[in-house]
Amino acid sequence: MHPSEPTHPAEPETAGSAAEPVDAADDGAAPATPPPGKTSFWKELPFLVLIALVLALLIKTFLVQAFYIPSASMENTLQGGPVGAPAAGPTHHPYDRVLVNKLIYRIRDIHRGEIVVFKGPKSWQEQPEFVSHAPSNPVARFFHDIGSAIGVAAPSSKDFIKRVIGVGGDTVRCTNDQLYVNNVRLVEPYLPRSVHECTDGFQAPWSVTVPKGRLWVMGDNRSGSADSRAHFFDGNHGTIPASDVIGRAFVVVWPPSDWKTLPVPGTFHQKGLAAAMSAATSDPLVLGFVGAVPLTVLRRRVSYRRRLRRLSAG
Repeated sequence: MHPSEPTHPAEPETAGSAAEPVDAADDGAAPATPPPGKTSFWKELPFLVLIALVLALLIKTFLVQAFYIPSASMENTLQGGPVGAPAAGPTHHPYDRVLVNKLIYRIRDIHRGEIVVFKGPKSWQEQPEFVSHAPSNPVARFFHDIGSAIGVAAPSSKDFIKRVIGVGGDTVRCTNDQLYVNNVRLVEPYLPRSVHECTDGFQAPWSVTVPKGRLWVMGDNRSGSADSRAHFFDGNHGTIPASDVIGRAFVVVWPPSDWKTLPVPGTFHQKGLAAAMSAATSDPLVLGFVGAVPLTVLRRRVSYRRRLRRLSAG
């Protein structure tokens, strides 16, 4: 070894100098990255709110929507505001909110007796049962629209809620202020006392055959409901397109004192009401399917016997 060459005692010094920052950190110095705490929560809050709004929008669009009852046309089944049904006397009551199933009619047809929410045809929108005035202030209007979507504020005046009385093919008539569907008398205990079943200023007797794909709807408070009867001469005899139905109201969720489900009343389960369904079998397409089934079975039997003969001949 050359005497001028440095020795290697510098290695421990290098190691010691490299360790000094570590020792400083161990002595209680603040770490480079602070642990997550309240600051990170507030940063994530807008994202969480956005996710909640997106989920709420998807649920409202495809599954269930809350709906605010804006008028007294469905009393006493649904309370439409501070003033109760005339038959029940003046009362003060909060507006009911219902949940509307928007998926069910994508799976099956609409049934008689169900309470439905629908977009009113043009003539209905021109004569709404109530008028909703959105706030002029943009911020207030934004929150009003959100409240309307979740059922805590008045909805659009274009939306209506009624009970389905007749479906496509049914004959609905009023005779002596008694309501009939397919010549079967409807006994409706859910109507307010002393209310007329089907007249109340509407010319009687009247009768209508519901076209296919349309519905005849009426409010339970017949004295205060501008329903299909009020639009009898507007075209299509007051019926509405089934495609305009938003969904079925199935439960009252607010106020808690009014909580209840909304099943189909027993009067709509009478066997005679299904008479219109039998008329559907006269449809050429239905008859075609009915005739095709036995012909298909017969063809298969003949084909099977021919195979047996060929096997036995071989």
